[in-house]
Amino acid sequence: MQLQKLVNMFGGDLLRRYGQKVHKLTLHGGFSCPNRDGTIGRGGCTFCNVASFADEAQQQHSIAEQLSYQAHLVNRAKRYLAYFQAYTSTFAEVQVLRSMYQQAVSQASIVGLCVGTRPDCVPQAVVDLLCEYKDQGYEVWLELGLQTAHDKTLRRINRGHDFACYQRTTRIARERGLKVCAHLIVGLPGEGLSECLQTLERVVETGVDGLKLHPLHIVKGSIMAKAWEAGRLNGIALDDYTLTAGEVIRHTPPEVIYHRISASARRPTLLAPLWCENRWTGMVELDKYLNEHGVQGSALARPWIPPIA
Repeated sequence: MQLQKLVNMFGGDLLRRYGQKVHKLTLHGGFSCPNRDGTIGRGGCTFCNVASFADEAQQQHSIAEQLSYQAHLVNRAKRYLAYFQAYTSTFAEVQVLRSMYQQAVSQASIVGLCVGTRPDCVPQAVVDLLCEYKDQGYEVWLELGLQTAHDKTLRRINRGHDFACYQRTTRIARERGLKVCAHLIVGLPGEGLSECLQTLERVVETGVDGLKLHPLHIVKGSIMAKAWEAGRLNGIALDDYTLTAGEVIRHTPPEVIYHRISASARRPTLLAPLWCENRWTGMVELDKYLNEHGVQGSALARPWIPPIA
């Protein structure tokens, strides 16, 4: 594969800026979700089962212990970003968040924070806190789970917020100098290539620094799992994901950094599509597609050109 020559990937961007590999270390802060506990809603998003992307056992260990363990697993790098991923990593009192984030950056090998959250869970106090770390010289990314810009779909999957909420949060964060990465799902019910390209267009118009593409995973314990078991919902086929994600990438301005272009999950949590069990399957197919049809930005006549090392 030669994805770094086809897509402006986060790993390559970090390598160019830091002069060495920088790896994300995934942390579990023990956070909850307002769309599960009744603050915003109950039951959560219809696609969600947090076990599909987080090890609940991590909660039992301190941030320092988690960082040490994760760094041991990815010993190819010596510099890391602390990634608070599971549930809603800003859904707590600011003093709790400060303590959690501070434990992470107190490790000498940590060069920044990536904080995954919902667009409706970023109050001004959280923006101020993240800006403190940015102003201290840390790399700070606010990762917002948008999934789609279509309000009809957001209601259908029970997100509990609309696209306007995402726009407000993104504009406030970026006006303060925070980098924003939007998470988008390909394969949501009722959406195809056209809807995904419309989402991309609206996200780019709002302003964005990074993107994550994620094929819809139907996972055990989710509301969607019941529809899948009843035969009312299918997982996205690999060919369909390759076409849609490939075209989204081709229509993405070259300066937008892709943090991820596919994702995997493990059985038995993963029910469908089973090609998502292997993290490389989607990326290999996208590599082939982009080689044949054009690199990131090529559909805009602004192709991604990798900087000369």
